[in-house]
Amino acid sequence: MSKIDRQSHSKIEKAMENFPVVAILGPRQSGKTTIAKQLLKNINNSIYLDLELDSDFEKLENAEFYLKENQDKLICIDEIQRKPNLFPLLRALVDQNRVSGRFLILGSASQDLLRQSTETLAGRIAYYELSPFNIRELSIDEQVLHWIRGGFPDSFLAKDDDISFQWRENFIKTFLERDLGNMGFNLSPMQLKKFWTMIAHTHSGMLNKALLSKSLLVTARTVQYWLDIFEQTFMMRVLRPHSNNIKKRLVKSPKVYVRDTGILHTLLQIENFDELMGHPISGLSWEGYAIENILVNMYKWEPSYYRTTNGAEIDLILERKNKIIACEFKISNNPKVERGTYQALEDLGIDLLHVITPKGSGEKVKENIRIDSLETFLKLYK
Repeated sequence: MSKIDRQSHSKIEKAMENFPVVAILGPRQSGKTTIAKQLLKNINNSIYLDLELDSDFEKLENAEFYLKENQDKLICIDEIQRKPNLFPLLRALVDQNRVSGRFLILGSASQDLLRQSTETLAGRIAYYELSPFNIRELSIDEQVLHWIRGGFPDSFLAKDDDISFQWRENFIKTFLERDLGNMGFNLSPMQLKKFWTMIAHTHSGMLNKALLSKSLLVTARTVQYWLDIFEQTFMMRVLRPHSNNIKKRLVKSPKVYVRDTGILHTLLQIENFDELMGHPISGLSWEGYAIENILVNMYKWEPSYYRTTNGAEIDLILERKNKIIACEFKISNNPKVERGTYQALEDLGIDLLHVITPKGSGEKVKENIRIDSLETFLKLYK
């Protein structure tokens, strides 16, 4: 297996040269700490604090004194969400001595969940979201393994499928029983596991809060709250419906995906490629895998899906600077494009549809349809 070179190093280094505070956000175990420690190796004067360690947590009990005593060093604070009250102090310290590269903070919660940083560090902080391994960081020969095991480094790099699957089972258990509690959420791990598993069974489907609330014996408001937590901790992706076509009656419910397909397969007890290919979720798993890799790499584009009540549908719409891209996802290498997709292209005035399959070559099969692999598609839109 090839050595994995992360895309993020140069971008984070550039941000550290231009901002007093740089935040690397992403799910637990996605490689944030590894990257931070690699960056710190090149900096002589630096301190690394892991707030999951009691000794490091205690160092920041009198945070103002500690940080001022080390103001000549780059200070890296890992799992910053465990001490959200640090953000106002970081702002004050930055304003007293505004130089680039003072703080590198790592967090397992999104910018929205760490709202204090948005409010107190505006103009002083650069954010970088680090996903697990994505397809551009791997060789094309590793794509199937990546799809099956997902991108979490310890899962992807495991010696075999059994060890990878066991790691993911432990990750799910730890996330529910410990990590969410450490973030301040006092929730039932058993209920959340049921919710997560139900979302896995309806992966890529439209959110039905009424059905979920009835099955889980909770309110629709609770379902939305749980969904927000999973989204803000990078476990689920919510794809909003396209809303620019006011002439059509559009479906208004979002679609929900388990972001990492390795986690998806574990929730569904799918342990290897053969089991996936024999499972009804296989095509939808491919759709989620492709969408996640596209959105991680094309993060400047605004994503949505398009569906009307009359059946016109496109899996993914990407918009940026008056440009619009349409994508459909098919597991078959001889995909059939449905009538509703042609209608959606006409509705939106799109001239070209990318149908993305595991082995697409970039060939146009019709004037307005091109069959792409993830690799050929991403090369078009760097």
